[in-house]
Parts: sequence; structure tokens; C-alpha cells
Amino acid sequence: MRALTVAPGTANSAQVDDVPEPPRSDGAVLVRALALGVCGTDREIVSGAYGWAPPGERRLVIGHESFGEVQEAPAGCGVKAGDRVVGFVRRPDPVPCPACAAGEWDMCRNGRYTERGIKERNGYGAEFFRVEPEFLVKVDRALGDAGVLVEPTSVVAKAWDHTERIGKRSRSWRPQTLLVTGAGPIGLLAALLGAQRGLDVHVLDHHDSLEKRRLVQALGGTFYLGAITGIESLEPDIVMECTGAPSVVRGVLGRTASSGIVCLVGVSSPGHALDVDVGGFNRAMVLDNGTVFGSVNANRQHYEDAVAALRRADCAWLSSLITRRVPVAQWTQALEAEPDDTKVVVDFS
Repeated sequence: MRALTVAPGTANSAQVDDVPEPPRSDGAVLVRALALGVCGTDREIVSGAYGWAPPGERRLVIGHESFGEVQEAPAGCGVKAGDRVVGFVRRPDPVPCPACAAGEWDMCRNGRYTERGIKERNGYGAEFFRVEPEFLVKVDRALGDAGVLVEPTSVVAKAWDHTERIGKRSRSWRPQTLLVTGAGPIGLLAALLGAQRGLDVHVLDHHDSLEKRRLVQALGGTFYLGAITGIESLEPDIVMECTGAPSVVRGVLGRTASSGIVCLVGVSSPGHALDVDVGGFNRAMVLDNGTVFGSVNANRQHYEDAVAALRRADCAWLSSLITRRVPVAQWTQALEAEPDDTKVVVDFS
């Protein structure tokens, strides 16, 4: 069968390989791939900056944003042939640590977790893959190919879950205004979940796009173009920082309303030294009861929350996020950003 593979640590080693059928050790549920989402993590792996092949192997089947249709499954496992499903990315460490033992592998404390398509386990970028019944979630057919958005939405669902847990430190906390920095797929999905919570949504991006403006406005939100300094009068209760750009991260620190929360969702590359007024930042955080925290990955509850959020969303809006579909044979084209890209997927259907 065809699979999308890379040699981790070797730049530009991506190719389509003929590989054996997935081993049963990967899971009892056999799934035919329909689509695979591509994100910045995949691009980092292909660049050679990130990623680990399974032990004893040289190449890694890439892909963690899965979406497929069940071909066979054990009786009573919760899914059956014909169901649409998404496989989870992370697997708990073998010890396990207290977090993994509690089903919160997204909060693993010793770093010995594995991840499909990223860290020591082959991913979902193949015509067929296997997955454990306990590490998948069923997706409503009514979502169509927007089912491929479940994994990135799960990351956002976790960010919202933890933001709201922090907010509840005060019984009087009633957020009204949300600022999302970055109008990529994660930023737009963060805005979607904010709109579903009834918040006044504001989205800031450095790249102008009529389609992104339309998507934000369809949520009842306001789109801004430029730098954070251009909207200094806005004092959001919540900031979802989805760019990972060091200058934007610096810009959002200390810029919330009193008791505001900044959630860092985007991942920065190291090596960017920026001047930060640590004293001013500390003063703002302490005197205003502010919070800044990071969030990554997701557990089962977040995948289920993601499916529920997507079911509540407008299907046409979700479909508009997928701006380019690339055939398997030309899948490396999905790694090359084009000006009008929002979400790019590899089409296995």
C-alpha cells in the first residue's frame, strides 16, 4: 500500500513509499484513510528539524491529523465497518506517569509518550492504518470531509478547557472579549469555539485575506490586519495566541484586562532573543491577577469536545477552511505554502 514517509533528521526526504499492510499490533480496528491534514509539525519533520522513526526503523510514516472509514473492527468495541473515525495522536508512556495513568497523556510528566506520525510510532499517512479502539473517536457522517478538522479542533478544545478551569479560580469570572492572534486553521478554530461560547471575537493576522476576513465575520467577529500594537485599546479577557511568532508572543504579554488569561497554543522555534520588560510584565501579572500558560496535544475528552463543537458549527463554514486538496502522488505539494492556503489536506479518497 502507498504511504507518505520521511527519514527523520534528513531534510527533504519525503516521498511516497510502498509499505506492508499495517501490523495488527498497531490496533484491532482497520481503517481506510480518506484524508490527512497537514500542519506546521509535518513541515518541521520534513525539514529534518523534528521527528523520530519507530525503534529499529529508518523511515517514519508521517501524518497525525487522520480521518478515515472503518473496514473491520472487533464486535462490541464501539465502532463498526462503515463508521467514520479519527485516531488520537499521543499514546501514554509505558511507566506510566501519574498523568498518563489518569488518561491525561496530553499532560505527560516524564516525556516518554509516543505519537503517531511524530515520535517513535508510524502515523496515519497511509492508504490503510490500524488503531486501538480506545484511541479513536467516531465522527458524524454529516460533517463530510470536515472530519479531518477533528484533530486540530481537539488541540483548541484542550486550550479552552484549561482556560476555563483557570478562569474558575474566581467565582465572579465572566469573560466577554476574546482576542485570537493568527488566522490560520488553529486560530480560526479557536475563534469558532469562542463564538460558540458567546464571546465578542477579535482575530489579528499579519496576512490580509478576503476569505479569512469572511470567515471571521461569519462568526460575528472582527478581523484586524497588522501588529498587536495597532489594537492597544482592546483589553481582552482571553487571548489565544496561535502564531508562535516570538514578536507576537511578546506583544500579547500583559495586554489583557484584569484577571485576563493568555493561552499560548502556537509553538515557537528557538533562537529568537527579544527585549522584554520583565519588571513591567511581572507588575501587570501580579497586580491584575493575570495568567499566561501553554497548551499542547489533547486527550479523549478533548477529542469528544472537538466532535461536538464541529457538529454545532455551520458545515459550509467548516468546508471553507479546507482550501486545497492534494492527491497522494503529489503529497509533497501540500507542504509548500501558497498565498491563499488555510487548511491543506492530502486526499486519499
